[in-house]
Amino acid sequence: MPYALKQAATPVSLRRLFASASFVGCGDIAVSDVSEDSRTCERGHLFAALPGTTLQGIQFVEDAIGRGARAVLTDRPLTNVDVHQCIVSDVRRAYAELCEALYGYPSRRLGIVGVTGTNGKTTVTWLVRSILEEAAWPTALLGTIEYSDGLDSEPSSLTTPCSKTLSQWLATAASRATQYATIELSSHALDQSRAAGTLLDVAIVTNVTQDHFDYHGGFDAYRLSKARIFRQLKRRGLVVLNADDPNTPELAALTADDQQVRTFGVDHAADVTAEEIRLTSEGTSFRLRTSVDSVDVRTHLIGRHNVINCLAAAVAAMHVGVPLAEIAEGIEALDCVPGRMERVESDCPFNVYVDYAHTDDALSRAIAAVREVTDGRVLCVFGAGGDRDRGKRPLLGRAAGDADIAIVTSDNPRHEHAGDIIEDILRGCRETSVAVHVEPDRAVAIRWALAQAAPGDTVLVAGKGHETVQIVGDDRRSFDDRTVCLNALRERTPAVAVGSGT
Repeated sequence: MPYALKQAATPVSLRRLFASASFVGCGDIAVSDVSEDSRTCERGHLFAALPGTTLQGIQFVEDAIGRGARAVLTDRPLTNVDVHQCIVSDVRRAYAELCEALYGYPSRRLGIVGVTGTNGKTTVTWLVRSILEEAAWPTALLGTIEYSDGLDSEPSSLTTPCSKTLSQWLATAASRATQYATIELSSHALDQSRAAGTLLDVAIVTNVTQDHFDYHGGFDAYRLSKARIFRQLKRRGLVVLNADDPNTPELAALTADDQQVRTFGVDHAADVTAEEIRLTSEGTSFRLRTSVDSVDVRTHLIGRHNVINCLAAAVAAMHVGVPLAEIAEGIEALDCVPGRMERVESDCPFNVYVDYAHTDDALSRAIAAVREVTDGRVLCVFGAGGDRDRGKRPLLGRAAGDADIAIVTSDNPRHEHAGDIIEDILRGCRETSVAVHVEPDRAVAIRWALAQAAPGDTVLVAGKGHETVQIVGDDRRSFDDRTVCLNALRERTPAVAVGSGT
């Protein structure tokens, strides 16, 4: 949690903040602190009774009151409740807007780049931060790997934090003279209005492919959840869309008439594009071109998909005033993104990469990326998460067909049997000609793949990336693909260098 700003300096009037709200037991409520979790309520708090997918906030009103809550934010009048109530039509949105107000509207004091999309969110936010900081603009970052206020950071718990945590980090960043923030906005967070109080200068949609259908119910609802990012743009804000994504026309149609739209892409006409792309196992170079200028770019990131990520970040940086030359310097300054096509260094005559790819599109792109820089075979170790969208499992198996050998293993099985998940994946593998090796134990699977690798091959370990635990049932077991790879490489040869990275 940020070092300061635990609660608002000045109470917020709910009557003034929510003009259409109605009140029970009072004409207004002055709020100095709020909680969406009854267990964290303290004396004087407002309890926000948020709707949930399995549990409802109103189920915990009595517990919140028992812990000291003196008022409730709810979407319906509650009977037999002896504290004041503020009734709003959308509790989640109201809660997010209240958190923004309680912490002094930090998104109005910062330039903010929001990034959503199925794949690439993390890499784009890290690229944006690198570009802005190389241009001497301190930048906060909130996303899948870490939360940072520009000076201090800590490992993240969610891709997009809860509304209160988001506002606290942004407020701390603003108080520390940080000028910008870049934020990953997941489809869940957008659907739940988790960041509805946060206004954006730039809204990027990297791409939209299948993911989280267990939550959203289908592709149309999933795409619409991504489009909700457009509602959070400030006046004269910019929408940034991927011209190579077939969903872009539908997304563009959902932007407001007064919103600016710019595109990036390689295979289709776009406002910002890349030419003369050169891919190697240690990095990539290309020429970034706009309608009026161009610049040579070198990046330590590998793969054609990372060229696309660089372009997305460049469009955002251009909008806030970074010159092209400084954009190129900022891209080159980023050594790697943890767990995103992260190279595991060794003296072995083959390459090893760890990547977070856990959707079929991301896995296809990751395999394609290493294929382009591999003289020999591509061996891909991967699995699928339990208690998640079962429909994408055979799609992952089909995507793995682009490798020479698919090593199917466990990911985070959670409360499902690993063998059942693997069988779902194998249905897709059987539609391809890929050679398949099944090993449910992920560490054993990684060691097997590395033992099979010959000179010129590439081993891609996909699915968990930066994660340092494996979730089995309710247990969170220490597990890091990068560490497992390093240990296995040491077993293979004593000459392996300790460490990972590009």
